[in-house]
Amino acid sequence: MNIKSLLLGSAAALAVVSGAQAADAIVAAEPEPVEYVRVCDAYGTGYFYIPGTETCLKIEGYIRFQTDFTFGDLADNGGGEDWSARTRGQVAFTAKSDTEYGPLTGVIVYQANFRPNGVANSQDDQNDTVIDEAYIDIAGFRVGKFVNWWDADFSGETEVINNNTNFNAIRYQYDSGDFYAGIAVEELTRTGLGQDNGGNNVGIDAAVGGKFGAISWELLGGYDLDRADGAVRGIIYADIGPGTFGLAGVYASGPSDYYDNGEWAIAAQYAVKATDKFTITPAVQYTDNIDIDADEDFDGGSEWRAGVTLDYEIVENLTTKVTVNYISQDHDNGDEDEDGVTGFFRLQRSF
Repeated sequence: MNIKSLLLGSAAALAVVSGAQAADAIVAAEPEPVEYVRVCDAYGTGYFYIPGTETCLKIEGYIRFQTDFTFGDLADNGGGEDWSARTRGQVAFTAKSDTEYGPLTGVIVYQANFRPNGVANSQDDQNDTVIDEAYIDIAGFRVGKFVNWWDADFSGETEVINNNTNFNAIRYQYDSGDFYAGIAVEELTRTGLGQDNGGNNVGIDAAVGGKFGAISWELLGGYDLDRADGAVRGIIYADIGPGTFGLAGVYASGPSDYYDNGEWAIAAQYAVKATDKFTITPAVQYTDNIDIDADEDFDGGSEWRAGVTLDYEIVENLTTKVTVNYISQDHDNGDEDEDGVTGFFRLQRSF
């Protein structure tokens, strides 16, 4: 065998081996295309499409630190002064998609509170994580756990013109922008009125309101079927001078989850936007028949509240709120008259 034959044979062998290896080679799969998050502007700012769907999602919330204080007879320890601090974290998920009946909306709001060391301003201890709201909206109907119309009280922190506002409920609301009206059936909670959770615990809630020009208004009422008592409330706002004037009146036939602070009350505030970042809101309220007897009926007494709330935007999404209120209570049921100063300092980062 000569050298030429040897070289030709070696080349042929190498070609066969190389071909076999090529046949067994691993070929990398082509990467699947990535669907990047797309902005959804159909429902306002902050929404994005959930990848692979036509559902728009918005995530928002806040972190809040607050210190409450009470000076005088109103302190829960019987006099002197009291204070307590609270930290809260809240996150809200809102999902929206189009249907033949209009937008289908789902909302979940988680809230966590940490306040381990006592009370101030007659507020209970809070150290819990809860579903603050969870509801479904479509074609004007809402079902689930959500705050009702009573939650829309004054912007300041002086008046007390509502009670509980968060129930399991079914409601319908018509809203044309400048006018709205609705009715709701709510499962009441019996909070703070000394009754057990027996009975049907059913309430009927209704509201009507709107705006025209510089004036907005709302009239609402709630009725407790078991107690056969209810409350009505009216609020009107008007842009006057450098601020917005608010006037509210409440009447209750008896204590209920809708209102149990007194038989009737009238409150007023004037929110002045001193600068783009600073708002000053003085307010006053008078409440009559604040005492509740053994039969859970209003039984005399009265209360005055007067105070001021300061709101300041430190930077975008970081705000502070300070309120200071003087409260004077006169009792006709044998309890000692009380007065004192209450308020809080709040720092909140929203996103």
